[in-house]
Amino acid sequence: MPDRGGGPTGPRMRVGRPSRRVRTLLMTLGVLAVLAMAFVMFAGFWTDWLWYRSVKYSSVFTTTLWTKIGLFFVFGLLMAVAVGVNIWLAHRLRPPLSAMSMEQQSLDRYRMSVAPYKKWILLGITSLVGLIAGASAAGQWRTWLMWVNGVPFNQKDPQFHLDVSFYAFDLPWYRFMLGFGFAAAILSLIAAALTHYLYGGLRVTSPGARATAAATGHLSVLLGIFVTLKAVAYWLDRYGLAVKSSDFKATGNWTGLRYVDANAYLPAKTILFCIAVICALLFFATLWRRTWQLPVIGFGLMVLSAILIGGLYPAIVQKFQVQPNEQAKEAPYVEKNLKATRDAYGITGTEVTEYAGTSTTEDKTKLRDDADGAASIRLLDPNVVSPTFQQLQQVRNYYAFPSNLDVDRYSKDGKDQDTVIGLRELNLQGIPKSNWINNHFRYTHGFGVVAAKGTNADAEGRPEFTEYDLPSKGDLGDYQQRIYYGEKTSQYSIVGGPQKEIDYSDDTGEKTTSYKGKSGVNLSNPVNRAAYAVAFSEPQILYSGAIGEGSRILYNRTPKERVEAVAPWLTIDGDAYPAVVGDKIEWIVDAYTTTNGYPYASRTTLGDTTADSLTAANNQRAVVAQQNQVNYIRNSVKATVDAYTGKVTLYEWDTKDPVLKTWKKAFPGTVKPKGDIPQALMDHLRYPQDLFKVQRELLTRYHVKDAETFLSGSEVWQVPDDPTNKSGNAVPPYYLSMKMPGEQSQAFSLTTTLTPNGRDNLSAFMSVNAEAGTSDYGKINILKLPTGRTVDGPKRVQSQFNSEPSIAESIRLLRGGDSEVEYGNLLTVPLDGGLLYVEPVYVRGGGLKYPLLRKVLVTYGGATAFEDTLGQALDKVFGAEGSTVEPPDEDETNPPPTSSDPTVQEALDDAQKAFDDGQEALKKGDWEAYGTAQKDLEDALERAEDAQAAADKKAGSGDKAGDSGDKNTEEGGKPSSSPSSSKSPDSG
Repeated sequence: MPDRGGGPTGPRMRVGRPSRRVRTLLMTLGVLAVLAMAFVMFAGFWTDWLWYRSVKYSSVFTTTLWTKIGLFFVFGLLMAVAVGVNIWLAHRLRPPLSAMSMEQQSLDRYRMSVAPYKKWILLGITSLVGLIAGASAAGQWRTWLMWVNGVPFNQKDPQFHLDVSFYAFDLPWYRFMLGFGFAAAILSLIAAALTHYLYGGLRVTSPGARATAAATGHLSVLLGIFVTLKAVAYWLDRYGLAVKSSDFKATGNWTGLRYVDANAYLPAKTILFCIAVICALLFFATLWRRTWQLPVIGFGLMVLSAILIGGLYPAIVQKFQVQPNEQAKEAPYVEKNLKATRDAYGITGTEVTEYAGTSTTEDKTKLRDDADGAASIRLLDPNVVSPTFQQLQQVRNYYAFPSNLDVDRYSKDGKDQDTVIGLRELNLQGIPKSNWINNHFRYTHGFGVVAAKGTNADAEGRPEFTEYDLPSKGDLGDYQQRIYYGEKTSQYSIVGGPQKEIDYSDDTGEKTTSYKGKSGVNLSNPVNRAAYAVAFSEPQILYSGAIGEGSRILYNRTPKERVEAVAPWLTIDGDAYPAVVGDKIEWIVDAYTTTNGYPYASRTTLGDTTADSLTAANNQRAVVAQQNQVNYIRNSVKATVDAYTGKVTLYEWDTKDPVLKTWKKAFPGTVKPKGDIPQALMDHLRYPQDLFKVQRELLTRYHVKDAETFLSGSEVWQVPDDPTNKSGNAVPPYYLSMKMPGEQSQAFSLTTTLTPNGRDNLSAFMSVNAEAGTSDYGKINILKLPTGRTVDGPKRVQSQFNSEPSIAESIRLLRGGDSEVEYGNLLTVPLDGGLLYVEPVYVRGGGLKYPLLRKVLVTYGGATAFEDTLGQALDKVFGAEGSTVEPPDEDETNPPPTSSDPTVQEALDDAQKAFDDGQEALKKGDWEAYGTAQKDLEDALERAEDAQAAADKKAGSGDKAGDSGDKNTEEGGKPSSSPSSSKSPDSG
C-alpha cells in the first residue's frame, strides 16, 4: 500500500534548456517589467502624498494609509493563518495507509504530483486568501475608525435601550467581524475537507468508514465554530431589527421594528440563538464521541427551527394578528418611527401652522403696500439668465459661466440685496488653438466676478449688473480676481515656471502673468516630474522645456473634489457657490455627516431625494454620493476653497453632532472650531439646498405627529413637478428674502411648495430661515392650507397663466417669428392669509442668443396680471393703480440727453429716436424693427462718443470722453437700456 507522504519515482525526462543568452534576456526583461510596475505603483502613491502635503492635509493621507495597511496585514494574516493551519493540521492528521480501492489509486497520482511542491502550494493558497481578505478588510477603514473613535449620542433606542452609538458605530464593525469569521470558517472547512480527502482521511467510494476519527474530530470542530458564529449572528440580528429596512404598505420604506418584529422575529432570534449554541456544543463533543450522529441531528433541528420559528411563525402572526387590526397593532411602533425619523433628519422643531390660503383684507391699498414688504421678489432667475451673462460679460471665448448661477446677499449702503452671481471661469473649448502648451500652460485660469441685482432688470430686460467688465469693477471692491480653482476647472495646469500665462485682454491687448501662489506641487524635482508623467500618462511632463524652476502643477481643482479629498468621510452638497469674502473669492461648500445606523429612523436615498428639474439637466449639481442610503444627516461642516490659492478650510458648523465628533477624533486638527469663522464669511453662509430637499421629502409624510393619521395616509403630500418646464422632475427650492407671517422683517430663506399626493392643489408652503448667524437659522416653517377648500398649486397657477385669453395672446405675440419664450422661477410668497405667485417671463428673439426679461406674471386671490414690470403687475392685481406711488414722468426722470456741441447733439438726438423706435417695436412684438432700432441706437451712440472725444481733444481736455458717451454705452458689457437711465423705478 502506497505511503501518503511519498513523491514521484522513476527516471525523469530531460527537457532542453534555453541558452544562457536567452535566459539572461528573459531575466532582464522580467526585472525591467517588475521595476516598471513598481514605479507605476510608486507614482500613484507618491503623487497622492505630494498633493495632500501641498494642501496641508497630510495627516488625512497618513491616517487613512496606515489604517488601511494595518487592517490589510492584520486580517490578511489572520485569514492566511486560519486557512494555513487547518491545511497543515489536516495533512498532519492524514492516515499512514489507505485502503486498496480505485478511488485511492486515482488519488495516489495527485498525491505524488503535489508532494514535491507541498510547501509552495500551501504558501500560495494562504497568500491568495490572505491578500483577498486583507484587501476586503482595508476597505473597511471607515468602519474601523468610527468604531474605535465613536462617541455617545446620549440618546437611547426605545426597544433595547442602548445608546444610538451602538447602532451607528459598533454594530457595523461587529457585523464585519462576524462576516470575516464566517469567511474564515468556511474557507478553512473547505480547505481541510479537500486535504483530508486527498490524503485519505475522507472517503466517498472506498469500503469501510467514510472518515477517520482524526478527520471527524477536525471537521466537527470547524463546523462547531461555524455554528457558534451563527449563534452570534442570531444574537446580533436581534439588535439589527432596530435598523432593519422593510416595505410597509402604509408608509412605503420603513426602518425599525414593527409588531411582527417585536412579537415574532425577536423571540424567534433568541430561541434560534439558544438552539445554535446547543448545536455547536454537540459538534465540539465529537472530539470525544467520534460520531456525527448527534451533531447532524442538532444541525437539522436548527435548520428546521429557522424555517418554522424564523419564517413561518412571523408570517402567521402577521396574517392572523396584525392584518385584522393593523392600525392598533402598529401604532406604538409608528410613534417610535415618527420620533426617531424627525430627530435623525433635524426636523423635530418644524412648526406647522394653519394658513387660510385666502385674504380677508378688503383694503387693496394696504395689500399693495404689504406686497412690497412681503419679499424681495427675485425676477432674475439664476437658472435662466446664464446665457445672458455669457453674452454680455463673457468678453472672450475662453471664459464661460456655469449653466446655473447662484444667489447670494451683498450689502450696499447698509442694505442687503439678493444678488445673482457667477464667476468668469476658464473654458478650454473656446481657446483659439488647442494644444498641450495652450491647454496646460498658457490658458490656466478664469478672471473676475459678475453679479447683478436679483430683483431688477433694465428697460430692455437685461440684468442690472453690480459687478461687471474685465477686469471686474463695481460694488464688490478690490479682491484677487484670478480664478485657478472652480467648478468648470477640471484639467491640470502647470504654472509659475518659465512659460507665461494669459491673464486677460483689454484694449491694449493680451496681458500675461505668472502664478504667485503656493498651491500645487513643485515640479523642479526630476523624481516628481517622472511620477506625474506616469500618473497623468503624459511623457512631455518629464522633458518639456516649458517646465523649469518654480513650475507647479495644479490639479483636483473643483471645489467638491478638493473638499471630498481632504475629508473623505463627508458627503458633499451638490451646489458649491462662490462669494467675495474680503479681498478674495471663496468657494463655499456645504458638507454632511451621515449614517444609516440610527434606530427606527426611515432611510432615504440621497440621489433620489435631492433630484429635481435642475439636477436632471445639470449633473454637476447632483449629490456626490448618489446611491448613499442614510437615515441620519447633519450639515456639520462648512468648507471653503480659495479660488486663487486652492486652500481648503473646514469649519465645524453643528457643534453637537456626535458623528462629526467621532471623525474629529479620528482626524484631529482637520476641522476648525465654529468660532474661527470670520464675520465676512458668515455673511455669505446659507442653509444648504440638498439638506432642505431631503427634509422636505421626509416632511411630506412626517409632518404629522400621530400614528393614526400617519397610517391612514390621508395627510401624505408630494413635491410638485416643476411647472415652468417639461422635464417632469420636481420643482427646485428657491432662495429669496421674504417675511413669513408673524415676522417683523425679511430673512434670506429657502422655500418650496407641497401638494396633496396625486393632486395639483396646494397643501402647504414650506420655508427655512437660510440666514446664517441669526437665531432662527435652520428653523423650518410649514404653512398648512385647509383641506376643505381648494387652493391653487404651482401647476394650476401656471395653467391659469397659460389659459387666460389676454395672456395667451400676449405670449403668442412674444413667440412671433423665431422668438422663444422661457418661464423663470415661479415664486410663492405668503401675503395676508393668501399666496402671491410671481413668475418672470423671458424672451429670446430677433437674432438674440440670450433671454431678456420682457414680462412679469402675477396672481393673487384669483386676479392675474401680465405686465412689463413687477410694479405694474402688482398694481393691476390689487386694482390699486391710484393708491401707490406712480412712476415719475418720463421727461422729469429721464430728460433727453443734451450737449453744447452740435455734432454730439445730433448724434444724441438720433440715439433717442432709435431708442423710442425700439420701445415702440417692442410693444408691438415687431422683432425685426426692434433689431433695426437697436443697431441704429448703437451706431448713434458710437457717433456721439467719437464726436465728444473729438470735441474734448479740440478743447485741449486730457480727460476721457464725456459722461454722456460714458453713461450711454456698453463698455465691456455693462448694460444701459437707453441714452438715459431706465424708464421707471418699477422696471423689473
